[in-house]
Amino acid sequence: MLAVPDDLPLVVEPLQILPYLQAPNLIVVDLCSALRYQQGHLPGARWLDPKRTQRGTPPAPGLAPELLQLSQLFGELGHHQDAVYLVYDDEGGGWAGRFIWLLDLIGHKRMHYLNGGLPAWLDEGLPLSQELPAAHVRRAALTLCDAPSADCNYIKSRLHAEDLVIWDARSAAEYHSGHIPTAVHFEWTAGMDRERSLRIRVDISERLGALGITEDKQVITHCQTHHRSGFTYLLARSLNFPRIKAYPGSWAEWGSRADTPIES
Repeated sequence: MLAVPDDLPLVVEPLQILPYLQAPNLIVVDLCSALRYQQGHLPGARWLDPKRTQRGTPPAPGLAPELLQLSQLFGELGHHQDAVYLVYDDEGGGWAGRFIWLLDLIGHKRMHYLNGGLPAWLDEGLPLSQELPAAHVRRAALTLCDAPSADCNYIKSRLHAEDLVIWDARSAAEYHSGHIPTAVHFEWTAGMDRERSLRIRVDISERLGALGITEDKQVITHCQTHHRSGFTYLLARSLNFPRIKAYPGSWAEWGSRADTPIES
């Protein structure tokens, strides 16, 4: 069995990762619906209910799960320090990108996103499986780091900093009904190429650059609950932005507080 090369990029193509699906340290995570997973998934993939990647409690349901829940979640996936993750969904990368953020949150280093997810895999005519991998019943020993995240108070303290870009990934209607001051709008699906099975647009760097979303800035991305902005976080990571953060509280938190300024 071939080992996953160390030099594979964060975003991989289906044919690029295919030879390594049987690698012993590869953990493939499917974040599609339960029905879609049952109908067929990448060989060896383990299903994870996307909702388990969120805390789910108001007023900020997009916060990361508590450490105990994360330990349970990663334990079920068979997490270990030498694991290489391959993550995908069937919506273009929202849930998969959020899982990439969780991996950053626990300080894990080796991870890949299947470009375009399940639609791209199917477009290449590659095989699916209905076999279920053996279950793991244990908890993983994890520690959390703050680097991938920004909270409400941090954003308020840096709102008008010249080196900060707040990236709002919601719809135009949501953005214009109220947004964080200075936020730049680029709706999450605008980064996907529908002619190429939801792969990341090849001109994404130029599109973001035209909006001032560039690698020299600290970029903080959000949506309503840090689901859609999972993809925009992934986009910035794929472009090697060194100071990308997600705001997991997102608009659900910001828009509900009395002490947060709002523009429309």
